[in-house]
Amino acid sequence: MVLAVGLLASRGVTVAAVILAATAESALADVEGQPRVRRIVDAAWSGGAIPIVVVVPDPEGRVAAALAGAPVTLAEPASFEGGPAAQVARGMDVAAAEVHETEAAIVWPARYVWISPETITSLIEAHGVIANRSLVLRPAFDGTAGWPAVLPVAHRERLDAIAADRMPDDILADLVASGVASGMLDVGDPGAAYDASTPRANLPPYVGPAKPASGHAHEWGAAIADEPDDAPIPGPAIARLSDD
Repeated sequence: MVLAVGLLASRGVTVAAVILAATAESALADVEGQPRVRRIVDAAWSGGAIPIVVVVPDPEGRVAAALAGAPVTLAEPASFEGGPAAQVARGMDVAAAEVHETEAAIVWPARYVWISPETITSLIEAHGVIANRSLVLRPAFDGTAGWPAVLPVAHRERLDAIAADRMPDDILADLVASGVASGMLDVGDPGAAYDASTPRANLPPYVGPAKPASGHAHEWGAAIADEPDDAPIPGPAIARLSDD
C-alpha cells in the first residue's frame, strides 16, 4: 500500500523517535563534522518527534556528552540477548513512560543519517490522518521502502515474540507476517533509502516537499535558548534499566 498525503491537517498526535545504535562508536561516527547521533536527534526534533529516545550502550558517557543540551533521553539498552527487537521495545517503553499519550514510535536505525526533518513531519502527519492508526508506515524513495518506520505502540507486545537474530527489516517483515498491516509513504527523500555508507554528494536529488505541509518546525535549541551564555549545558536525561 502506498499512501498519498497532501495538505490534510492531522489531528494532534504524539509520535516518539526511537534511535537505535549498537555501539557508542556507531552513535558517535562523524557525519560532516558532527556526531551521527546528534545529527539524527536534530532532525527528529526539528521534524516534530516527541519524546526522543536514543538506545545505545554508553559506559564511558561519551554519547551523553555529545547529546548535552539536546531534548533527548539516553536509554540504557535491554539485554543484547534479545536482539534488535528488544532494543526497539526498550525505546518504545521509555518513550511511553515519558509521555503516556505516545501513539507510535519512529524507529530509526542510526545508520540512516541523511533523513530530512520534512520527512519526519510527513510521517507524523500521515500517521495522524490515516484511517487505520495501527498501520506500520515506512517512507519510500523511488518505490523502495526505507527508514525510519512508524511503529504504533499497539504492536509493542508483538516485539517480544521476535527472534533475537532478526534485523530491523526482518522485524518489520515478521510483524507483517503476524497480521500487522503496513504501508509506504512516498517522501521523495533519498535519505530514506540510502544510509551513511553513501556520501551525501552521491545521493540522488531530493524531490520531497520544500517544507512540511503543516509548516511545523521545532526550533533547534529552543529549550535552552533562554539560558544565560555562561550557564552549564545540561546533559540528556538518562533512563537506566535499574530505574524500571
